[in-house]
Amino acid sequence: MKIVCLDLEGVLVPEIWIEFAKNSGIPELKRTTRDEPDYDKLMKWRIALLKEKGYGLDKIQEVIRKMEPLEGAREFLDELRSFAQVIIISDTFEEFAMPLMEKLGRPTIFCNSLEVSENGEITGFKMRVEGDTKLATVNALHSVGLGTIASGDSYNDLGMIQASSAGFLFRSTDTIKAQYPQIPALETYAELLEAIRKNIR
Repeated sequence: MKIVCLDLEGVLVPEIWIEFAKNSGIPELKRTTRDEPDYDKLMKWRIALLKEKGYGLDKIQEVIRKMEPLEGAREFLDELRSFAQVIIISDTFEEFAMPLMEKLGRPTIFCNSLEVSENGEITGFKMRVEGDTKLATVNALHSVGLGTIASGDSYNDLGMIQASSAGFLFRSTDTIKAQYPQIPALETYAELLEAIRKNIR
């Protein structure tokens, strides 16, 4: 059996931090894992900036509750789940992801968690595992006899994509596509569905 492992942000839903940046008027928060390969560095910088600007978890969750999946994402996921087992593997946080999972039909998601003080300030974050969480998850699936097919759009997806029997960039940046020309780069859900179907068995 092969498990399809999908990134969340940029693949199924808009980038949460970019949406919050637009709503909060903090343009610096548009920086994501498409721009910064070091996730630990990126998150510590985000948390420090939120503290400086006086924004807590509640303000981010307000924005998330108004967000919708990308156009066609729910239909894509429904079709994919009709013939494959799917896990969303994301470096986002359960405090961010849960409202969006409702809108996607409650798929299985593996993600991280935030550390939040009593007054709602985000003080830190806890990764599920140290290092490359997505690659570690794919390797764990392999260790119990499962194959994987993976797709994502950012630097932090490359490990799981390259470790899988088939892997695809999806709506990635020109920079990443140029740096990793050996990875097929797809732009539509129809293309991704077709590629997965061809490799699922």
